[in-house]
Amino acid sequence: MALPVAFFGLFFGYPVATIVGRGLREDGRWQLARAAEVVTSPDTVQVLWFTLWQAAASTALTLAIALPGAYVFARFDFPGKRLLRAVVTVPFVLPTVVVGSAFLGLLGRGGLLDDHFGVRLDTGVWAILLAHVFFNYAVVVRTVGGLWGQLDPRQEEAARVLGASRFAAWRRVTLPALAPAVAAGALMVFLFTFTSFGVIQILGGARYATLEVEIYRQTAQLLDLPTAAVLSLLQFAAVGGLLAVHAWTVRRREGALRLVDERHAARRPSGAGQWALLASQLVVIAVLLVGPLLVLVERSLAAPGGYGLDFYRALNAPVDAASTFVVPPLAAVGNSLSYAAVATLIAVTVGTLAAAALTHRAGPLVRGFDALLMLPLGVSAVTVGFGFLITLDEPPLDLRASWILVPLAQALVGVPFVVRTMLPVLRAVDDRLREAAAVLGASPLRAWREVDFPLVRRAMLVAAGFAFAVSLGEFGATVFIARADEPTLPVAVERLLGRAGELNYGQAMALSTILMLVCAVTLLALERVRTNRSGEF
Repeated sequence: MALPVAFFGLFFGYPVATIVGRGLREDGRWQLARAAEVVTSPDTVQVLWFTLWQAAASTALTLAIALPGAYVFARFDFPGKRLLRAVVTVPFVLPTVVVGSAFLGLLGRGGLLDDHFGVRLDTGVWAILLAHVFFNYAVVVRTVGGLWGQLDPRQEEAARVLGASRFAAWRRVTLPALAPAVAAGALMVFLFTFTSFGVIQILGGARYATLEVEIYRQTAQLLDLPTAAVLSLLQFAAVGGLLAVHAWTVRRREGALRLVDERHAARRPSGAGQWALLASQLVVIAVLLVGPLLVLVERSLAAPGGYGLDFYRALNAPVDAASTFVVPPLAAVGNSLSYAAVATLIAVTVGTLAAAALTHRAGPLVRGFDALLMLPLGVSAVTVGFGFLITLDEPPLDLRASWILVPLAQALVGVPFVVRTMLPVLRAVDDRLREAAAVLGASPLRAWREVDFPLVRRAMLVAAGFAFAVSLGEFGATVFIARADEPTLPVAVERLLGRAGELNYGQAMALSTILMLVCAVTLLALERVRTNRSGEF
């Protein structure tokens, strides 16, 4: 636990605590009255209410749409299943600004629905809710479907033989085993939508703001650190409560019914009902998930002179005084790949050590450590990024001018995915194998190298691939610390979208398409090496 604790303490706890402390202290004294004033402000109450409401509505809508998809992926075997599993995961790792822009082009003024049907959904909250479903569909499919696919179907069949109806057998046998996974998936969706930033920033406008958007506005636009600090603490408290409940659901899920190889549970659809269910889910995936991705591709090819590669060629055009960047936008591709590779190495090292520590018998210390590892997914990325600028600027940690700052921020987001992927696999390793190695004279390190590693290396590859894809799409903290001459892909897209002009918009869509393709190839490769117990995601 030493290295993960040191890593999170230095690059997460220290920056967040420092920026919150600066906001709440003045002349050496705590400004508790100011904190109470901010919390009870009508504006804060309104922001908190909308944050909770939209997160609850997004979670309910995601479960309603994704649970049938989880069943299809768990119980049906059909051609192209691996490819489809990778496709539905691509939205989860895309930068939020990219997805917000895609949904604006699909549902907003002048979008495809507006042009062809005169329908606009960006005037209310529907665009926000649908964008959140787009993001989190894969969370439910992988969290719930991953367990569902390993539940032995013969247990439900035995209930049918004993006289139970199909629904009664599912309700009494399968649902109790699935309930912890459904709860864990719902909590993760609620967590991600509760801290939503890019989608709300683009699709919400001035009428809608979550805590994360308000923290960004108070920090970057109004420079009101005290208010931002209070809002960060409010969000931190809410996220801490959610993670405590999530940890409890994960422990309950580990006591599920007997698990089998998912290849033995999945069968070819039979009967009109099953084929209709499969067809309906393919339509949902095509419209809700693939549709916005195709919008990115279409917009990247829609040049003023007709469809072509003009915007892609412009990515490598020479830089002049009117350019958005000091380097050609295409340089962001190489920067992102390099940063993501380093971030992946850090995340896999820290995350594997953390997962190994968590395989031991859980006590209060270990459970608290598990919650600590998940905090970067819920704590304001704006606070983390701004905290990096404030704290890592003096020797021996003067890193503001160093390239390593970006991979460190990306690794903070990647570690939770590595832990959640590696942990179930490590816990499945029989302790007697390690004990036998120790009896034969092997040191703990050699036992890990010759017993654990051969059994978990495929899961480690999956974890590394997921950390790589997530690092490519990290935006909230990176936007504060990426240098102008070394932008990442998400930062480059955001800067291009912030500049008027068809060329800037087309280049943003071209970079977004490149990022989408890289993520899709990475996730497709993961499907070829994923294990049957490769974690929650």
